[in-house]
Amino acid sequence: MAERPFTKTAPPGGGARDEGLDRQTILLGLVIVCGTVMAILDTTIVNVALDTLGRDFDTGLSTIQWVVTGYLLAMGTVIPLTGWAVDRFGGRRVWMTSIVLFVLGSGLSGAAWNIESLIFFRVLQGLGGGMLMPTGMAILTMAAGAHRMGRIMSIIGVPMLLGPVLGPVLGGWLVEDVDWRWIFFVNLPVGAAALALAWWRVPAEHAEHTASALDWRGLLLLPPGFVLLIYGLSTAGSHGGFGDPSTIAWLAGGAVLVGLFALHSLRYRDRALIDVRLFTDRTFAIAAGAVFFVGVALMSSMLLIPLYYQTARGEGALAAGLLLAPQGLGAATAMPIGGIITDKFGAGRIVPIGIVLLVAGTIPFALVEADTSYWLLGATLYVRGLGFGCTMMPTMSSALTTLRKAAVSRASSTLNIILQLGGAVGTALLAVILSREISDRIPQASGDGGAGGMGQIPERVREQVAPKLADAFGHTFWVAIALTAVLIIPALLLPRHGARENPDPDALDEPVV
Repeated sequence: MAERPFTKTAPPGGGARDEGLDRQTILLGLVIVCGTVMAILDTTIVNVALDTLGRDFDTGLSTIQWVVTGYLLAMGTVIPLTGWAVDRFGGRRVWMTSIVLFVLGSGLSGAAWNIESLIFFRVLQGLGGGMLMPTGMAILTMAAGAHRMGRIMSIIGVPMLLGPVLGPVLGGWLVEDVDWRWIFFVNLPVGAAALALAWWRVPAEHAEHTASALDWRGLLLLPPGFVLLIYGLSTAGSHGGFGDPSTIAWLAGGAVLVGLFALHSLRYRDRALIDVRLFTDRTFAIAAGAVFFVGVALMSSMLLIPLYYQTARGEGALAAGLLLAPQGLGAATAMPIGGIITDKFGAGRIVPIGIVLLVAGTIPFALVEADTSYWLLGATLYVRGLGFGCTMMPTMSSALTTLRKAAVSRASSTLNIILQLGGAVGTALLAVILSREISDRIPQASGDGGAGGMGQIPERVREQVAPKLADAFGHTFWVAIALTAVLIIPALLLPRHGARENPDPDALDEPVV
């Protein structure tokens, strides 16, 4: 008899009984969260320190921005390798190796002696951080069972939504009251604890790992392709937008490499880094499209909302981070409920509700004025958080429930790649739009730095231009609303029934369609 793809105790008849998470699975989920929270925090914690780093290393924004960009590019590069590594070496080994790389990169970044060394060590940190989330998702997916996917994903999804909120708060406090080096050193005790917990709780696989040899041709196509795409998107905001020839060249080069990889994957099938045949599974393909737009909505909001508080309202980094807290609280409130509903009734019944909440929670920002009440915006952010809690992890969990066991690890890494690409697209696009909106209304702000430079203007001048700034942010938020509303199309096509076990999915040569 073929092994069940997700759970050791499948109920009779191929159905899934409605059971909560057992203690062992919850503990495993908390151990995974302990590791993933470090990497997710570091995607945002450094942003508030860029001005301080520029002064300490006596370098400009065009160079210092690579402290963030290098980390993100390293994460994007290593994600495609994660599925193969889990298949080859097992989730436990890959998980613990990722923690070691991340902690090593963190310690070296904190000890950096010049800007070049800091950028290099951030790349090393990103190589470890990029593997943590997809590896953790693969471990939990195979441990939880298909009929409990929504609930287990709601656990691991908490740091994914709280990280962008807690990161600026923690980073702002460390930079203002301690020292910028501690935004990296803080990972050392957390990483040590995560490593010890992984040794204690993450199960060791006893089965023989039979992954094929590393796909070197795919390695030369896909990671560089994503690097070029992400780099092109990151330059769009500072090089004249998406119409700039250099930006077009980077994006075109990335698209060509990704396209060549798709052809390569179809030819070499299971030997490729990512199996594009996953997208022949209707549920996975629809959910992957939704995950892309979730990434757009999440990361674009992490750009616009702090910028609004700092640029248009003159708040500091720590205050802006604290003002974002209601969104994280809303997400933490909704995620457990969203997980249960997904398991029982399907993602198609909860995700559309989440999209409505997301749009409703963004409209007040589109109508923002120079003196809009913080209480109103705080309540709005809580509603947005509820929307993310009902949208993000239900969508990702629904993508995995119909796949055979052998496809789970690579499917998890594929979803994380799509999420990151969605975030990069949303961030780059809205940065370009915001910069142009501000430049159209305040021509003197169109110099180097664009919108980012507006945060340093004197308070007396800010009061004069505040209405124009608010109008520029409002127009940009309307674009964010439109990008969020697009989510409704794939959301209405998601499964509208609870997760069920596949009777014998390991016997299939193709994903279940």
